[in-house]
Amino acid sequence: MTKSDMIYNFVNEKIGMLQTGSPWSKAMLAKLRRGVGKEPSESYETWEITLNGIPEELTGFEGVGDFEANEAEMAIHVALTLYALHQQGNSLPVNSYNKSFAASIRSLINTDKSNEDAIKRRFDAIITSDTLMELSTHARGLVQLMKASENTSFNYPLFAKDLYFFQYPEGKKTVRLRWGLDFYKVRMNEPMKKEEEE
Repeated sequence: MTKSDMIYNFVNEKIGMLQTGSPWSKAMLAKLRRGVGKEPSESYETWEITLNGIPEELTGFEGVGDFEANEAEMAIHVALTLYALHQQGNSLPVNSYNKSFAASIRSLINTDKSNEDAIKRRFDAIITSDTLMELSTHARGLVQLMKASENTSFNYPLFAKDLYFFQYPEGKKTVRLRWGLDFYKVRMNEPMKKEEEE
């Protein structure tokens, strides 16, 4: 199994635990929300969910020099903290396996045409981000808009996988292109659907 598949499975399992509605899951969601926009090393409260049970292959600590979160740990942290922010106040799960992050942004525009330019600017800022933390900052604004809108859930385990690849030069190009295709593919299909309905 590849590291990216391990990330997908790990985040998927954690989201399953966070969706139970138990006192523990509610407390963990609150802790994760406090970790939004922070480095994993600054968010020790989140470790119970973001690091507990993480496969050894995804950890990067070698016991020498300064310790920083590796690419897998960063992707998991960002995905789960943004998930917790998105889930806040939503009675329905915001994790959906049939829609990507970029397709969900397009859905957000479809439900709020008056805000299309602002949402598109945020999407462009995400696509052109140089670092994962910069991307996380821009994504946070969009996720906050999604919280208030219907039909803007997306596949968070896949998002975590994309965040992992985004941290590598070649992976960044692939993720950007895939998100661009997902964002504009939906838009291109919209007029066809309208014509079919008429």
